[in-house]
Amino acid sequence: MINRRELLAGMGAMFAARELFAADRPLDLAYVNAKVWTGQRDVPLASAIGISANRVTVVGDNERIRKLTGKRTRIVDLRGAFVMPGFMDNHTHFLRASFGLSAPELRTAKTKEEFIDRIARSAKALRPGQWLQGGNWDEQMWGGELPSREWIDAVTPTTPVAVVRLDQHVALLNSLALKLAHIDRNTPDPEGGLIIRDQKGEPTGLIKDKAKDLLKPAIPKPSDADIDAAIGVGTAHALSKGVTQVHVTELDWVTHESLRRLRQANRIGMRFYSFVPLEDWRKLDALVKAEGRGDDWVRWGALKGLVDGSLGSRTAVFHEPYADDPANHGIYRTPPERLRELILDADAAGLHITVHAIGDEGNDKVLGMFEEAIARNGARDRRFRIEHAQHLLESDVPRFAKLNIIASMQPYHAIDDGRWALKPLGPERLHTSWAIRSLLDARAKVTFGSDWPVAPIDPLLGVAAAVLRQTIDGANPSGWVPEQKITVQEALTAYTTTNAYAGFQEDRLGLIAPGYLADLTILDTDLTTCAPEQITRAKVLGTLVDGRVRFGTDRT
Repeated sequence: MINRRELLAGMGAMFAARELFAADRPLDLAYVNAKVWTGQRDVPLASAIGISANRVTVVGDNERIRKLTGKRTRIVDLRGAFVMPGFMDNHTHFLRASFGLSAPELRTAKTKEEFIDRIARSAKALRPGQWLQGGNWDEQMWGGELPSREWIDAVTPTTPVAVVRLDQHVALLNSLALKLAHIDRNTPDPEGGLIIRDQKGEPTGLIKDKAKDLLKPAIPKPSDADIDAAIGVGTAHALSKGVTQVHVTELDWVTHESLRRLRQANRIGMRFYSFVPLEDWRKLDALVKAEGRGDDWVRWGALKGLVDGSLGSRTAVFHEPYADDPANHGIYRTPPERLRELILDADAAGLHITVHAIGDEGNDKVLGMFEEAIARNGARDRRFRIEHAQHLLESDVPRFAKLNIIASMQPYHAIDDGRWALKPLGPERLHTSWAIRSLLDARAKVTFGSDWPVAPIDPLLGVAAAVLRQTIDGANPSGWVPEQKITVQEALTAYTTTNAYAGFQEDRLGLIAPGYLADLTILDTDLTTCAPEQITRAKVLGTLVDGRVRFGTDRT
C-alpha cells in the first residue's frame, strides 16, 4: 500500500502538473482582487484564483493569475469579496426540510394562542382531509407547557394534523389524526417509542420517537414528482446560504432514490452524500457491489443508525437520570445488542457507518461498539462517525481521537437548547455538552452541520454559534459554557476541510487548491477578520458548484 508521504508527494506532483497545464492553456475563469481563505494551513490566504473547466488550477496573487489569462478568460474583479471553499453541511433531513419550506411556521410561535392560530390558518388553506404536517414547534417559546390535541381539535375538525417538535422526536396529533392512525387508549407503546397519555389513559396527542411510525400507514405518500420537486426547492434554498454539499442522514430510501433520479436526469445543482438505514446494510452492500458508490454529485455507501432519542423529548439515554425526571434515563431507539450486531456486520462489509447518539450513555455505548468492530474486523480507513456527540462523559472525549471516530456536530443546537438544558441536565453535565473545544483539544476530528430542519441550514449561524456560544434568547452574552468556544478558522475548517474528510473527499473538496473541484462560497464579509458579532450579518453573494455559479452572482 502507498504510504502517506508517497501519497502527498504524488498529490504535489499532480498539483504542479495542473499549474503547468494552466500555464499552457489560458484559464477559463479568473477571480482577482479577492480575499481568499484557502483552508490550507501552509498557504491560508491569497488574492486570486484561476479555474479551468470545473477545477481550481492556480491560487496566488493578482499578477500571477492575470498572466495565465487569455482572450477567452472571464476575468472577475471581486473588489475585496471574501472567497472560501464551499460550505458543506454534515447532517440534514433534506427532503423533510424541503417539504417544510411550504409548511406552517410554528418555531417562532411565542404563545399558546399564536401556536393555535397558525395551525388554524394553515388548516383553512388545505382541502378537507389533507394532512397538515411540519411545523417545528418549541414549547419553550411559551414557557414549557406541552401542547395537546385539545388545543387544536376545534380549529382542525376536517384536517388531520401531525406537527413535529423542532427536534423531530415528538409529534403532536389532533383527534382526527389519532383516529386515522388507529391510536387509542388500547394501543401499546412500540419498542423505542412512547404514546403520551393523560390521567385517564387517553392519548394526549403527543407521540415520541418510534411511536411516530404508527403514522406512516395513515399519511398518503407523495408522488415521485412531488418529491423531486421538493428536493429542487430545498437545493435552491441551501445554495442561497452558500452550501455546496449536504450529507443526507436518513432512515429511509426515499431521498436516496430521488437523488438518483435527479442525477440520472442531470437535474442536480449541488452535491449530496446519501445515508440509508443501518438495518438495510445488506441492500446497500448489494448496491455498492453492483453499481459502485456513485459520483461526486450523488454518492452513497453510508449507513445511519440510532441509539437514542433527543434531550428535549427526554429520550436521550444517560447514565444518570434526568435532573427534572429522576425516574427517567431515556429510551434506546435500537436495543444495544441489535445495534452492536448491525455495526459489526455492516463494518465487516466495508460500508461507512454513523450512529445518532445524544446522551452520555448512548455515546459511551456507541464508542464501545465501534471499538469492538475495529478490533474484530481489522484495521482500515473506516471513518466511523457519531451524529451529534452531544453529551459526553469526560472520559469519552479522548476516545474519539484514539479510535479516529468523527464527531459530527451541529453547533446551533448548543445556543438553542442551551436556553433550557440546565433543567434536564443539571449543572455538572453542562461542561461536557456540545464539548467542541474539548474534542478539538483532544485532537478529534469535528465536523459541522445544521440538522436541518431542526436548525436553519445556514452555516453562518453555525459558525457564530461555535465561536460565541450566545443562546438565541440573548441571556448569555458572554457565552453559554464559554470554555467550549472555538475560533472562526476552526469553525470554517469544520464546515469545509473536515466535512470533506468525513465524506472521503478530502483529496478534491474542502480546500481552494490546485486540482480541487471549484466549489466556492463568496461573501461580502471577511469572516477571518470581522468581529465575531458581525458573522451572522454577512451576505452570500454567490455560490459556485463544479465551477458554475448556482446562486447569486460572482459580480460584486
